[in-house]
Amino acid sequence: MNTSESAVETRNHELPVRAASGWLSLLVIVALYVATLGAFVAGVVAAMAYQPSGGWLLGASGVLLILSIVGSCGFFTLQPNEAAVLILFGAYQGTVRNNGFFWTNPFNKRTKISLRARNLNGDKLKVNDKRGNPIEIAAVVVWRVQDTAQACFDVDNYENYVAVQSESAVRHLASGYAYDEGEQNEITLRGGSDDVSAALREELHQRLTKAGVHIEEARLTHLAYAPEIAQACSAASRQRRSSPRARKSSTARSAWSTWR
Repeated sequence: MNTSESAVETRNHELPVRAASGWLSLLVIVALYVATLGAFVAGVVAAMAYQPSGGWLLGASGVLLILSIVGSCGFFTLQPNEAAVLILFGAYQGTVRNNGFFWTNPFNKRTKISLRARNLNGDKLKVNDKRGNPIEIAAVVVWRVQDTAQACFDVDNYENYVAVQSESAVRHLASGYAYDEGEQNEITLRGGSDDVSAALREELHQRLTKAGVHIEEARLTHLAYAPEIAQACSAASRQRRSSPRARKSSTARSAWSTWR
């Protein structure tokens, strides 16, 4: 078996399941509590009357009380765009996606995951573009959990995974494009925003699909030369404007235009 086949086999996939109605289960639990109280009272009365049934009635009330308490731990609620991953003694049982009031095996561990869209506002990163120029770049990524099993079991912390992989993708993207001075028909970071955003979405999709995450939008929010480059360009521009040759050339152009 090669490495790629092994990686595919260890990947988890979401298994949708339906949990029992919480309201019907609540009626059953309430009935158990009532039966517990009734058995206890009957047992006490029988014991006071020295009847042999008193002992087993009190024992039965204890068992019913334990069942009632354990059963009460199986209730849970889900809001819209929220899911619950059910795990029984380390084994994945499935994912409940319907919103409402539910009951499940009290021994099931219930891990709630938000399915809502989330924004990741990346920090400003200082990287080198395709031509080695230092630039500052930042991006915003809109994402949501698509496969809850992959998000829970295939990565350690899917939120931190999204943040780290998004930063890595932005760095890699910046190094593959020139800032704004490319060759003919070459896509640049500043001039080809739509193409650059599409490339960023595709790279994020490839990086985050193993975490069960779907990328809805990715675009650059900040793009500029690094401060030292911007200062150097500004100083060079001021020097050109203030040089004697530049002033002489400007005066000559003005006189020529006046003569004409």
